[in-house]
Amino acid sequence: MERRIKIEELRTSIGNVLIGKEESVDLLMVALLSRGHVLMEDVPGTGKTMLAKSIAKSIAGTFRRIQFTPDVLPSDVTGIQYLNPKTKEFETRHGPVMTNVLLADEINRATPRTQSSLLEVMEERQVTIDGETISLPSPFIVLATQNPIESHGTFPLPEAQMDRFLLKINVGYPNLQEEHRMMKAYRKEEPIDRLTTVYTAAELIEMQHEIKSVHLTEEIEMYLLSIVAETRKSKQIEIGVSPRGTLAFMRAVQAYAWLQGRDYVNPEDVKKIAPYVLSHRLVLSMEGELRKSQDQVIQDILDEVDVPVEAGAVQK
Repeated sequence: MERRIKIEELRTSIGNVLIGKEESVDLLMVALLSRGHVLMEDVPGTGKTMLAKSIAKSIAGTFRRIQFTPDVLPSDVTGIQYLNPKTKEFETRHGPVMTNVLLADEINRATPRTQSSLLEVMEERQVTIDGETISLPSPFIVLATQNPIESHGTFPLPEAQMDRFLLKINVGYPNLQEEHRMMKAYRKEEPIDRLTTVYTAAELIEMQHEIKSVHLTEEIEMYLLSIVAETRKSKQIEIGVSPRGTLAFMRAVQAYAWLQGRDYVNPEDVKKIAPYVLSHRLVLSMEGELRKSQDQVIQDILDEVDVPVEAGAVQK
């Protein structure tokens, strides 16, 4: 019960910094609880960096940022071994990945070689430097951003990289009333300076284990699997959701249900989370690209797949 009270404290606390971003905050909490990573796609100035900093401060975690450009090398991300001229011995200099919250800013500006340096980091939560494997701190989350408008000097993320992001979200602009509240909040101070720790890293790790016990009935599991199966059969999709994506989908709906105060998953949880978990994992066929976006294709699938009755979603 105490943890659920703190969930509301966390929402309120970050909501005072990022006005009008309640849904983005909830989705980031889903990623934290699911031990997943997030790709945030939006134009500059919509609060993506502030969101990452707020999450780190709220969980008493360390925060590091990599500003990706084409000249950033893999060693700038992971770290290097170098010869110390004083001791005449090789020493390891850790890269910015050794943190709790890593902001990979404008990740699509990095070259494919540098992008691939994050694959091991994101999937296995470890980094290998000159043959030495080092575990990353726990909890660990990558929050990557990319600008959807600029294409000059960018390198599209490969499917293998996209598949390692649990969620893809668009932060979006605030509405008129929200932006007015933001002006008032930032007129005399920086609200992030008043942010306090809500969860310790140890508490967050305990919650990550706790959501695994959130119940999925046989009907809900088959509903989830049916949605995934449709992504592999649709003529509008060249490459559907991978088994890694299926497991990510399951973890995300468990975390979302837990955040709603339930110990079981219902069909609405699945429908709510599906676009954020599945859309970016699809590779559309030529026919699909001409007609619809990835989000629209997922919505069509959700409309087509039969929804189990609510009674089947509740643990007996």
